Amino acid sequence: MQVKGKTFVVTGGGSGIGREMVLLLLGKGAKVAMLDIHEDTMKETRELAGELGKNTSLHVINIADKIVVEALPEQVIAKHGQVDGIINNAGIIQPFVRVNDLDYDAIDRVMKVNFYGTLYMVKSFLPFLLKRPEAHIVNVSSMGGFIPVPGQSIYGASKAAVKLLTEGLSSELVDTKVHVTVAFPGAVSTNITDNSGLKIIPKMEEKGKSSKIKSLPASEAARIIIEAMEKNKVRVFVGNDSKTLNLFYSLSPGFATNLIAKNMKSLLK
Repeated sequence: MQVKGKTFVVTGGGSGIGREMVLLLLGKGAKVAMLDIHEDTMKETRELAGELGKNTSLHVINIADKIVVEALPEQVIAKHGQVDGIINNAGIIQPFVRVNDLDYDAIDRVMKVNFYGTLYMVKSFLPFLLKRPEAHIVNVSSMGGFIPVPGQSIYGASKAAVKLLTEGLSSELVDTKVHVTVAFPGAVSTNITDNSGLKIIPKMEEKGKSSKIKSLPASEAARIIIEAMEKNKVRVFVGNDSKTLNLFYSLSPGFATNLIAKNMKSLLK
């Protein structure tokens, strides 16, 4: 997909991978409608864009609110004249506890943001995307969406749902001009823990410092995802850890699952 001259909607545009994708798209000549629950961080993103910030619009929104999301396409089109693509990047993690110890409020919150928020965006924008000469949907899943991580079972379930939703969309839209990409980021340097309303516990910090796996910079993750969209790739694994674990899981699900369980169990409270 040619990015220049197109208009994209990016959720979670105020920080992390979302911010970097906004900046990258603007640099490639696109217009961007940023969505986030934090207006101040979106303003920071726009300031970082410099002169190109004039090609953005800011929309303070909780994507888990279906009614508000349904009104978005007309708002974006009123501002930018068109919408050619959506990038569903916003997401949150759960507290690092076992399912048995996780309360239903936390479960509902994760599912509403990660899965239903993505679904609401797709359902709301797809009728408009189908009218464009060419359009694209990018849904950001996670490495945790294809391999289980102890203490993140509900998060993983929400991202697995995003994975299958996106792959299903790809098969349904094969005869249209709407392309679909699902991205599986591994460890990326973002503030998702803070955005999820969680505090990092000491042993998580120690585990992160001692880990042999280096987190991918958010800017690099954004580059990989945007390039995959430009090439109309159906799937993209973001980071060597995601690529490697996908290979391991494909060859031996039991081995890969046990490997993750052994190395990540210390994150559990």
